[in-house]
Amino acid sequence: MRSLPYFCRGEVVHGFGRGSKDLGIPTANFPESVVDNLPADIGTGIYYGWARVDNGDIHKMVMSIGWNPYYKNTKKSMETHVIHTFKEDFYGQILSVAMVGYIRPERGFTSLDELIAAIHSDIEEAKTKLDLPEHLKLKEDNFFKTSVSTTANQILNGHRL
Repeated sequence: MRSLPYFCRGEVVHGFGRGSKDLGIPTANFPESVVDNLPADIGTGIYYGWARVDNGDIHKMVMSIGWNPYYKNTKKSMETHVIHTFKEDFYGQILSVAMVGYIRPERGFTSLDELIAAIHSDIEEAKTKLDLPEHLKLKEDNFFKTSVSTTANQILNGHRL
């Protein structure tokens, strides 16, 4: 995946409403405009990296890109689980992410419990990999040092912000 690390920003929009309710794992969803502009070599699957909401702290994250076979989605999505407990939802705020690595391909599951177990495994793998020096340094990238309010006309990895 030549495009990694991949940096993008977008407003957090309402998704399918399953992250917190069905899975107990809240996710932040990017608008279709961000999903539609992913480079061709970033395929469906589970990724890990860094995330920041508005101008807040930078946290580890895992992201699912694809159609979520368990739910049989007809629309491709980018669902980010920021590995941090937030006090409230942040719909309408700007999510900045640096996707730095790939965990596994998207796959179907026979039960909700199996899906939840796989997500927890992905989270643990992301936490471990993000502690590696080559990934830790991306937490300090200039992408995260730029105030969200000053990036209105920037283009990052093909996206006009």
